[in-house]
Amino acid sequence: MVDVGAKRPTARCAVARGRVRLAPAAFAGLAGGELAKGDALAVARLAGIQAAKRTAEWIPLCHVVPLDHVEVEIELDRRRHTAEVTARAAARHSTGVEMEALVAVSAACLALYDMLKALDRAITIESIELVRKEGGRSGSWKRPAG
Repeated sequence: MVDVGAKRPTARCAVARGRVRLAPAAFAGLAGGELAKGDALAVARLAGIQAAKRTAEWIPLCHVVPLDHVEVEIELDRRRHTAEVTARAAARHSTGVEMEALVAVSAACLALYDMLKALDRAITIESIELVRKEGGRSGSWKRPAG
């Protein structure tokens, strides 16, 4: 584990995203809120927030970061039959929150899979990636377009 004790706390923020690709019938069930297990979008948002708060338990050698804010948004694309999950994590700490944002997206995507697997076993989770990060010694970074 990296020693961050000498680093001064600064405002940190990270945004990550991922995509869940569904069969048309599963997408219709998700978009229509007609799932036997309940509201998949609400469950996925909560799963992402809960996972972000427990990132150090998921990822070995990851610091416990007291998060100030976590939000998870899910946007449905009817044309592509996808759910795009975006998570934003923020903290005032001596290490970044990139892992917290990435773990939030991963957990939200997995929760969607769990809620929809009865309708589509071939669900694909794809493109989990850091979009941007701000704060810390290295400053800001943004994923290049393309």
